[in-house]
Amino acid sequence: MLKDNFNDLFYLIMVARERSFTRAAAKLGVSQSALSHAIRGLEERLQVRLLTRTTRSVAPTEAGETLINSISPRFREIEEQLIRLTDHSDRVAGNIRITLGEHALHSTVWPALKPFLTTYPDVKVEFTIDNTLTDIVSGRFDAGIRLGEQVAKDMVAVRIGPDWRMVVVGAPDYFARHGKPQTPHELQHHNCINMRLPTLGGLYAWEFSKNGQPLRVRVEGQLTFNDLASRVDAAISGMGLALVPEDCVAVALSQGQLEKVLEAWCEPFQGYFLYYPSRRQHTAAFAHLIEALRYPVR
Repeated sequence: MLKDNFNDLFYLIMVARERSFTRAAAKLGVSQSALSHAIRGLEERLQVRLLTRTTRSVAPTEAGETLINSISPRFREIEEQLIRLTDHSDRVAGNIRITLGEHALHSTVWPALKPFLTTYPDVKVEFTIDNTLTDIVSGRFDAGIRLGEQVAKDMVAVRIGPDWRMVVVGAPDYFARHGKPQTPHELQHHNCINMRLPTLGGLYAWEFSKNGQPLRVRVEGQLTFNDLASRVDAAISGMGLALVPEDCVAVALSQGQLEKVLEAWCEPFQGYFLYYPSRRQHTAAFAHLIEALRYPVR
């Protein structure tokens, strides 16, 4: 029975992860009809419905979710054992999947990754840009990269970047027309460029800290984006104030396109960490990647 179901079980995991037969078929390199036929055959042999299908989405049933949660770690263990076989040779090779945010990739990871990829040409790295707190185990990622305060306590965390801070910026002509806020509460009287949260779809409440005391302020304005680059561009264009990572606007600040306000309320915080499950056994490729990204302790 295992031989008959092995491939179909892997197909089930992929469909559940992608929430789509079309996307899963593309990643598996099979036709959508063949994938659908395989899942139907699995359901018939087990005599239980594993997926709920609608015209717009696919999701596991309760029985399907239970089965997937049970077998996914075992498929992962098999995959790791196969990859680990290559570690007995001098060639460092393998695939590494990482979930991280847009800012983390460009500010911290990419500069260190370039020489790593040159040194180890047989290592393939796949990045999934996602600002949500992704479950790296169920998503079958090797690791995630998030701010230190966002990493779960049961994960192994490796610091990969320095402390940094968010700053409130605006164009000189905006301040000439509207003045500069002296406290975070005064932002409620300014045209602020909002960010839409990817999780629940709400608007991000701007976070501040002074002398270690946190403060959150909900702001309003004409513009809302869910990406960083657009918020920076809108601020440079004089469309309002933005709360953004300081390193992303360093050039605009030096060139006088933007000015900072409320600096006393913008204290630094822990930077980015790479994290992975404590039970994970390293492949050589993953171990080398950790060392390439590790932030030096001073």
